[in-house]
Amino acid sequence: MKEPIPFNPLDKKNLGISVADALLAQEIEQLPPEPFYGAGIYAIYYNGDFPPYKKISIKQLRGKEAIPIYVGKAVPPGARKGGFGLDEKPGDVLYKRLKEHAQSIEQTNNLKREDFLCRYLVVDDIWIPLGESLLIEKYKPLWNNIIDGFGNHDPGSGRHGQQKSLWDVLHPGRQWAEKLKSSNKNQEEIVRMLKELF
Repeated sequence: MKEPIPFNPLDKKNLGISVADALLAQEIEQLPPEPFYGAGIYAIYYNGDFPPYKKISIKQLRGKEAIPIYVGKAVPPGARKGGFGLDEKPGDVLYKRLKEHAQSIEQTNNLKREDFLCRYLVVDDIWIPLGESLLIEKYKPLWNNIIDGFGNHDPGSGRHGQQKSLWDVLHPGRQWAEKLKSSNKNQEEIVRMLKELF
């Protein structure tokens, strides 16, 4: 006789799903949105005509579910130093992270910030990593999984020996990234890889 597994609303995965679903219920806004306070999770969407991203551009989806090009999180300050950041006052860390992303896009020579939209959700600090992980697992966003490097920061003086990310090869323009070592892939190879993927 079949024995179904009882549903546990407090199971870690189910709690994470509720956070992810709450994000997906938010309105899609221009990137960056108006300033706000809080920490949490976010999804960035593409709505332009850059040929390699045509298949995930919102304008091409014709009413189908929007697929994020990137999913991320912004945690309270204490969480970055090895603590959990629990009950820390987060300030405007989530807004600042979205604004940084908008600036990265503006610095490229082949993307327009106006073509990017976002959803964000201010989340109680302990649920932030779980919500982000589940969204990445569900959507496998292009800039999280294939074209990595969008969320990178300047490694700082004297630490530019690392290789340029695929994102910075495909979307050149961030000044600090130009100081990094060349990648083993060029733009044409990355575009070919995306065509095969889609």
